[in-house]
Amino acid sequence: MTDVIDKPDTANPISTRKHGDVLIVLSNNPPVNALGAAVRQGLVAAIEQAEADDSVNAVVIACEGQTFFAGADITEFGKPPVMPWLPEVVDRIEACSKPVVAAIHGTALGGGLEVALGCHYRVALPSAKLGTPEVKLGLLPGAGGTQRLPRVAGVRKALEMCATGNPIGAKEGFDCGLIDRLIEDDLIPHAVGYAEEVRDVRPLPKSSERQYKINECDPAVFEEFRKENARKFRGFEAPDANIRAVEFACKKPYSEGVIEERKLFMELMSGTQSRAQQYFFFAERKAAKIENLPEGTQPRPVQKVGVIGAGTMGGGISMNFLSASIPVTIFEMNQEALDRGTGVMRKNYEATAAKGRMTPDQVEKAMGLLTPTLDFEALADCDLIIEAVFEQMDVKKDIFTRLDKTVKQGAILASNTSYLNIDEIAAVTSRPQDVVGMHFFSPANVMKLLEVVRGAKTAPDVLVTVMGLSKKIRKVAVVAGVCHGFIGNRMLMPRQVEATKLLLEGATPEQVDRVHVEFGMPMGPFQMADLAGVDIGWHRDPNRIENIRDALCAIDRWGQKKGAGFYDYDEKRRPTPSPVVQQIIEDFAKKQGVERRVITDDEIVERTLYTMVNEGAKILEEGMAQRASDTDVVWVYGYGWPVYRGGPMFWADTVGLQNIVDGLKRQEERMGGDFSFSKLLLDKAAAGEKFTK
Repeated sequence: MTDVIDKPDTANPISTRKHGDVLIVLSNNPPVNALGAAVRQGLVAAIEQAEADDSVNAVVIACEGQTFFAGADITEFGKPPVMPWLPEVVDRIEACSKPVVAAIHGTALGGGLEVALGCHYRVALPSAKLGTPEVKLGLLPGAGGTQRLPRVAGVRKALEMCATGNPIGAKEGFDCGLIDRLIEDDLIPHAVGYAEEVRDVRPLPKSSERQYKINECDPAVFEEFRKENARKFRGFEAPDANIRAVEFACKKPYSEGVIEERKLFMELMSGTQSRAQQYFFFAERKAAKIENLPEGTQPRPVQKVGVIGAGTMGGGISMNFLSASIPVTIFEMNQEALDRGTGVMRKNYEATAAKGRMTPDQVEKAMGLLTPTLDFEALADCDLIIEAVFEQMDVKKDIFTRLDKTVKQGAILASNTSYLNIDEIAAVTSRPQDVVGMHFFSPANVMKLLEVVRGAKTAPDVLVTVMGLSKKIRKVAVVAGVCHGFIGNRMLMPRQVEATKLLLEGATPEQVDRVHVEFGMPMGPFQMADLAGVDIGWHRDPNRIENIRDALCAIDRWGQKKGAGFYDYDEKRRPTPSPVVQQIIEDFAKKQGVERRVITDDEIVERTLYTMVNEGAKILEEGMAQRASDTDVVWVYGYGWPVYRGGPMFWADTVGLQNIVDGLKRQEERMGGDFSFSKLLLDKAAAGEKFTK
């Protein structure tokens, strides 16, 4: 039978057409069919149309383009609501007197999944993904999702989906009852066929009325789930709110459960954590935008990458490109180091495969794209070469001098330096316009952050190429200017300096670390030093002892790898406070004439975290970061700053910039004469302004 197509309304992203007695409701709201006001209004109008038309006996809701409804319209965030609200739309779909089938492809996320749950049936392509990612914005599904999902998919699955925000595949959705049929071929025709099969089934299976999966729930599942995920959820408010909402679904009738869900939703929405996580959502997307870029700048082609150094960083960097199907030539000075490096890469891939995240074939494909070599000339035809050798300027200059003579013209020459001056490195070449910094974070194959350092002469198309390539290798890239430590490490330095001073003045490593962990950091400054290696950057002379770190390194207390650093470690690397370290600290304090005293937790916050904000403000006023939100992206992805605090600059705004200034002035004398205030921080505090929007 020929489809009957209604006259399209160009202002309405929802259109309808009939196939026999089935009304097909189509959304075309690119790029992701977000559930904006016009879409919501169109869906309600389409259901009303189906109700009013006696020739319609069933409805199929589907989407054009790449995906089913992929969530809320983020452009509506923070604006006055436009009716109808999504809960009303979902309720109206479920209340339809004729069966409604959701035809899912791409992703059904957040409100999109709630729309699907409002439908009486759900069919999907096997490639589809379904999820409730609201928790990642500090929220919960607010259109009945926490009440319908456990009734359809089961309580455990609902907890996993709502509290973690991780999506599931359509096959998993089918296995738990969330999907009624998997469709291998053309989605809409088969969805129409399914609608024809169920059009006479009564009563209609409404998600809100299902009881058996919640009736059979063991009440202990909630506390068990909390305990299993305690470490992951630490500090976050939204995961527990999601758990409580699902718990209400099991304890209260649907009509009361949705009221509790709405209360929890509004509490989260008005809280600082949700604002921080929503802010960060936009901050991450802004970071990809490059300021002062000539219009029409096009990227250079990158078909082959070269990496110099097969150590921890070089191997990890290489894996990023191999995983993205980009061939890599990796150079080392000797065969033993080359074999060791490539062996570690294979071992890492095989460990990933053992966890089910790769297939053995994918491991072989990735390793098959790798060309290990001892011949520097083998890098000659690479389009991008990344140097990942020792953090010493003379070594890097030597490498870039050789690259300049060896590599083809037009190739991008990148350094993985974490502190050194990119302009000084570029100056040894005849093509400084092709030189850029690419600061990966360790382990490079895992950490998402990439600082892209724009030199004074870095060409615009080089910058565009590297920023675009970062997406391909699944990194979040931030543009930084040339200064010691760029953005992340530059802000880290004052924290580390003050943390060490606090040890001399009376704090202990465990107190300083506890304050940072309670703040939400994954570890404190001294835990981090022990994990990374206390000896990193040490001058290697055991007779030259100028500070606490020198004293620790001189007696082989290099951190976890040696079983001793700022802490003592047992065979399972569990830390305990060290009397040896405490004695070293006290001896240094005495030697330097520092009078030890009681240090409060508030002082630790002001001297280690407020100083970071001050340094971040200096970075902004010097133009070393494009925007305040970029520094927040660096610290969340590179150093584990808690995303529910939004990043250092957003957090400073929530504390109040005048409070930051007042705290720093309280500590100014103790921090020493070398402390200097950021003019930008002082000016904004005086004007009552913020760093972020």
